[in-house]
Amino acid sequence: MRRHPPSSSGPAPDARAATRSDLATLKTLFPYLWVYKWRVLLALLCLVGAKLANVGVPLVMKRLIDSLSVNPNHPQALLVLPLGALLAYGVLRVSTTLFTELREFLFARVTQRAVRTIALKVFRHLHSLSLRFHLNRQTGGMTRDIERGTRGVGSLISYTLFNILPTLVEITLVLGYLVTHYDIWFSVITFCALVLYIAFTVSVTDWRTHFRRTMNDLDSKANTKAIDSLINYETVKYFGNEDYEARRYDEGLQRFESAAVKSQTSLSLLNTGQSLIIASAVTLILWRATAGVIAGTMTLGDLVLVNSFMIQLYIPLNFLGVIYREIKQSLADMERLFSLLDEHREVADAPDAQPLRTHGAEVRFQHVDFSYESKRKILFDVDFTIAPGTTTAVVGHSGSGKSTLSRLLFRFYEVNGGSITIDGQDVRAVTQDSLRHAIGIVPQDTVLFNDTIEYNIAYGKPGATKEQIVAAAKAASIHDFIESLPDGYGSMVGERGLKLSGGEKQRVAIARTLLKNPAILIFDEATSALDSKAEQAIQAQLKEIARSRTTLVIAHRLSTVADAEQILVLDHGRIVERGTHHSLLAADGLYAQMWLRQQARADEELASPASPEQGRMVAEQS
Repeated sequence: MRRHPPSSSGPAPDARAATRSDLATLKTLFPYLWVYKWRVLLALLCLVGAKLANVGVPLVMKRLIDSLSVNPNHPQALLVLPLGALLAYGVLRVSTTLFTELREFLFARVTQRAVRTIALKVFRHLHSLSLRFHLNRQTGGMTRDIERGTRGVGSLISYTLFNILPTLVEITLVLGYLVTHYDIWFSVITFCALVLYIAFTVSVTDWRTHFRRTMNDLDSKANTKAIDSLINYETVKYFGNEDYEARRYDEGLQRFESAAVKSQTSLSLLNTGQSLIIASAVTLILWRATAGVIAGTMTLGDLVLVNSFMIQLYIPLNFLGVIYREIKQSLADMERLFSLLDEHREVADAPDAQPLRTHGAEVRFQHVDFSYESKRKILFDVDFTIAPGTTTAVVGHSGSGKSTLSRLLFRFYEVNGGSITIDGQDVRAVTQDSLRHAIGIVPQDTVLFNDTIEYNIAYGKPGATKEQIVAAAKAASIHDFIESLPDGYGSMVGERGLKLSGGEKQRVAIARTLLKNPAILIFDEATSALDSKAEQAIQAQLKEIARSRTTLVIAHRLSTVADAEQILVLDHGRIVERGTHHSLLAADGLYAQMWLRQQARADEELASPASPEQGRMVAEQS
């Protein structure tokens, strides 16, 4: 049974508290937007144009009303129809919409390209992280963080560029007009109300933000539990724990519900305070304007103008709380997304890394030491060479470190001491991409994509022709089985390949590796899930394809590696014996003991099989 490496002492990425500041998040985002700097600048010009047109509408309305303020009995009353003001009103109304739509048209590509670029960069970065990170991660919470983070980019841009910034521009224009054309009290009332409104909104929204953060964390945790439970649904059913899983999920939902209720009730407080500030300010403004009309210092047009200004300012400000909250929420979502980019790449290409060049593919482990955790060492001074075109087998008890050798050869981890070379090239000095293209593996635990059988086989060589895929399937003795399915090569394998049996999945993995055609092969218990007949057929095929390749076989069943040119016996991370099958038996050491135990077990099973079928299988194996 395969033993997975222990988890590191660090927290899982989903549980890690976000530590980025809002400014740091914005600094990270800005370069993605500035790629289209001309579009950004043109969009900002359109924004200013839209607000100038919007502020101009009340001014034209004032001119229109004042020009109509004549005695109806005046002989020239019918001649004062302000055609210019009417046309200007219409043009400004259209211009407001036109500039707004132009702004959104120009910025649409900027937003979507930024979202796409960031999402792709996070995706690539996650794939570049070490196996240690992926063994610690919680898939459900991490995928939710990515989903919310990419959505937060679009939301932040939308709310900032299309709501906050236009409102600030309009406030500046309105205050400037009030200061230069009216009594100072109009500006003072407007300015004080705005400052009070914004300060109240920001402070209450900041207070409410931790409710939203709590909701996010609880939502991610609940989603993680749900995804984990659904992925392992077979285990849930084996133990009849459906109700237990539902209770665990509901515990998370209950905590989420409590945080959501607090968030909603605090929102009512925010809305009430905002309405009170707005109502007080508008009342004071209208009182001053009405007093001015009565005193003759202001016209009816001025009264309408001031009222229109207040309405235009406070309608968008009425949503400031929501907008500010959404901006803060978007920043919180984005900081979790960008924190994934901050994850340290434990294994990275050297700046001067060169592609691996193979000419025979000699593999050499030179005095390798390794530990997953500093307190517990796994490999001790492991030293061996696999000559080009030969097969080396590694055997030993479970937990002796056999599978760790394949992970180090793939450079999923860095060795703590010593080195691993291929044709004299240290794997740390070559690119990971070229290294992994040169190695093919048939793992013990085969996990397939939830796609067709054809897709999973072709994954070994993207772009392979149907003929190449079929040839690989035939070589892995799975072609006839595939053809017997209703959909043939188009049959879906299900989540993690669960629609296939263990043997069928392993044969798909063998076909995938055959299609890859690598210079170095690793068989990690490659036939452990097969019945005796299929194992015999595939063992012969594996020997054939390994004939001209450098091959590392990790095995528990010694009979499958008896003809290897070199057999290494690993015990507690140390090579304790090495040699051929016959020389190791003659040495009468650990290997010989393991061989005798396995033979005795096979004899017992043959003497008293649990079923006729099992007896037939054991007899065939013997």
